[in-house]
Amino acid sequence: MKTNIVTTEIIVKENKVGIMRVGNVNYISLTDLAKYQNSSDPSFTVKNWLRRINTINYIGLWEEIHNQNFNLVEFDQIKTEYGRNSFAMSPTQWIKRTNAIGIITKGGRYSIGTFAHPDIAFEFASWLSPEFKLYLITEFERLKANEAYQYKVKWSATRLLSKINYVVNTDAINKCMVPTLTEKQRQFVYAEEADVLNVALFGMTAKEWRESNPKLAKEGNIRDYTDILHLVILNNLENSNAKFIKLGLSQRE
Repeated sequence: MKTNIVTTEIIVKENKVGIMRVGNVNYISLTDLAKYQNSSDPSFTVKNWLRRINTINYIGLWEEIHNQNFNLVEFDQIKTEYGRNSFAMSPTQWIKRTNAIGIITKGGRYSIGTFAHPDIAFEFASWLSPEFKLYLITEFERLKANEAYQYKVKWSATRLLSKINYVVNTDAINKCMVPTLTEKQRQFVYAEEADVLNVALFGMTAKEWRESNPKLAKEGNIRDYTDILHLVILNNLENSNAKFIKLGLSQRE
């Protein structure tokens, strides 16, 4: 099955550099960066960088700070080896021996090479060329700015769609249910009908979501943070629910 591992590319001094999202972090292709210096055998350049004492110390310290599963015992063993002329280290060996997460390797039809966390990738780029590193930082920051803008646009569109859908349901409630309710019942009817759909689609009520996501709840609700697919399903559910209300069906039915 095809998987789009490399999510995008940036152009650094006319060189294509692959970017792969891991969690919430965009990892940068060391293989592509290495092509700036050695286009015929970039893996050799990466390995050459990894056998340096300063490199091992730097990426080891990074792992100690960011990786609670980093194998410190094996790292100490590696430090006793790197003074030898025969010392060599590949990305795969580093990952396997230390359980590292700052550097990852991907091979296959759709993604191939070595990727690294920006903290490490910038260090590698600096070793290649300080000038190249500055261009890399500029293009990478441009990518992050574009992603942030796209996220804001998508979030605004999601909120708008969520609110439009909600109106369909509340109109039906207002016309068909509210006139028959007491004042106290009117205070809860909108939320209760919405939660019938929330539980059906998300498996939880709006209150349960707020309690589980206090930070997100400051700016929106469960529907604001869902994806477009779920909002389309929600739209169909709310249209159906509005019809059921107009038909006079009870909530249980």
